Amino acid sequence: MKQNIWTRPLYYVIAFVVASISLYPLFLMIMSSFKPSNEIFMNPLSLPKSFSLEPYRNLLEQVPFMTYFYNSVVVSVTAVLLILICGSLAAFYIARYTFWWNNALFFFFLMGMMIPIKLGIVPLFILMKDLGLTNSLWSLIFIYTATGIPLSILILTGFFRTMPIELEEAARIDGATDLRILWNVLLPLMRPALGTVMIINFIQAWNDFFFPLIFISNEMKKTIPVGMLSLFGEYSADWGALFAGLTLSSLPMMILFFIASKQFMEGLTAGAIK
Repeated sequence: MKQNIWTRPLYYVIAFVVASISLYPLFLMIMSSFKPSNEIFMNPLSLPKSFSLEPYRNLLEQVPFMTYFYNSVVVSVTAVLLILICGSLAAFYIARYTFWWNNALFFFFLMGMMIPIKLGIVPLFILMKDLGLTNSLWSLIFIYTATGIPLSILILTGFFRTMPIELEEAARIDGATDLRILWNVLLPLMRPALGTVMIINFIQAWNDFFFPLIFISNEMKKTIPVGMLSLFGEYSADWGALFAGLTLSSLPMMILFFIASKQFMEGLTAGAIK
């Protein structure tokens, strides 16, 4: 009892310190988005002397930020939907159907996590060029889908194997098909796993800089990470507008995490226990 009295406040203090250290860069980014560039250089760690929306106006005037934002939303949301659909179907097949090639097929998907896709950037670029997908958002969507499916199958297969087989047997007795069982019976019970897959892959697609830089050269097809390079001049940069763009680009990820954080935490905890 005495140990709990002394250790519990200590845990709260440690958690508060860690949370403060983790959230301070985010707080500094938001505060810097309301300061002009000269104030950022003079007092980088201080609060704004007066909150101004001038950096946001400069951002919208200097670059087509809303176009970048739209492109990032289309690429990330479409890739995540494809990952959830393809990953769920493949994981359901691997977990519920027993054939001699199941383990080989599962290992084949896991190899996508072992081999860095950036090592094959040259043949990948040639492939996209032959398919006519350069300067197309579909090139990014297909790449993010391909890179996200292996981890998704690993997570979802583990969850499928822990689901009671009696649920599916009862649904089959009622005449349900495999797809109906997957959609109406299993997936509603797998929201923690689906939330984990969604958050991980959305953040990866939203923040990626490498592939948009390689495959997209049209200014109106760029995503936020590559489009923000326009704010860096040869000799100077508009840091106020840059921080404003970073703040706006961080909003979807923060909103997504707050919405799906419960499922994300449950998914990680359940995966660790199982």
